[in-house]
Amino acid sequence: MLPLKTAILGGVALSCLCSAALAERTSYPLTIENCEQKVTFAKAPERTVALGQNSAEILLLLGLEDRMAATAFWPNSVLPELAAAHDKVEVLTVEFPTLEAVLAQQPDFVPAMLVTLMGPDSKVTKREDLEALGIPTYLSPSACTTEADTQSANGSAASSAYGVRKDLWSMDLLYKEIEDMARIFDVAERGAAVIADFKAREAALRAEFAPREDLTFLFWFSSPSPADDAYLGGGHGPSGYIADLLGGSNAIRTEAEWPTLGWEGIMAANPTVFVAAQVDRNRWDLDRADTKIAWLTSDPAVSQMEAVKAGRIAVMSGAAMNPSIRTLYGAEQLADQLRSFDLP
Repeated sequence: MLPLKTAILGGVALSCLCSAALAERTSYPLTIENCEQKVTFAKAPERTVALGQNSAEILLLLGLEDRMAATAFWPNSVLPELAAAHDKVEVLTVEFPTLEAVLAQQPDFVPAMLVTLMGPDSKVTKREDLEALGIPTYLSPSACTTEADTQSANGSAASSAYGVRKDLWSMDLLYKEIEDMARIFDVAERGAAVIADFKAREAALRAEFAPREDLTFLFWFSSPSPADDAYLGGGHGPSGYIADLLGGSNAIRTEAEWPTLGWEGIMAANPTVFVAAQVDRNRWDLDRADTKIAWLTSDPAVSQMEAVKAGRIAVMSGAAMNPSIRTLYGAEQLADQLRSFDLP
């Protein structure tokens, strides 16, 4: 099988030969609507600082590494097929960067994947701060569709500092983001090829896994320690989308994007499949999937969960639990393991 980027770029070449007349070149100045804001580009950006793994990997998939000055915030390692391109771009930090570090790159465009990276309460920057400096910004459409969380104030067992999502996340939000990036950088053919590839892979999974009412998944991102509440994938976020795509549902029903829940609540959820995320940032010991699994299988109480006793513990990239291109990769990674599980 060809690496994704190779296959996509090959498809781009074919697309250019067969339907060049259909491709729309970007006319500058370009104004786009993004999260209820209008953003204008005088020309294609040349010194982009991408805040967040998804923002960076979309640009790399589009072959735009020569237009990138730097990136930041990488929960997981870059996709292997993008590693060579990624190596050409400076990584400021795998965690939250400082605004000073971002501005030192003299960016002419700053896209971000999360409101915690660029938003009203961000520890990095607000959109208006960058716009005031004449730097166009872009926030992932997936980040625009969350609302302020009121669940914890209402006494919910699960709360989130990252907002709530009222409707199930879908890849359509991601396709919009890819399309916007392709327009901004005048690479429409490349964007169309990426979207076509993703849609075909999404459809293949949907066709393979028939819906089952009794199939539930629980997605554990990480925890500071076993004694702390766990960060989980919310019911309507990308984790919920993955569960739905594979014929099941998220055992965590809350609308919180990133709920935290104690182990008593997790055991009560009683999922069919327990998904342990592999997070490469190394902030906590439980970022590692193998550390998670070791604890799940050794804790006297948690080890008695049906999914744990039956060995139905899957490993998935933590990046897949963020709304991103990695969500589809995570679904495929989980599907590979699901095929071998002895499901009830």
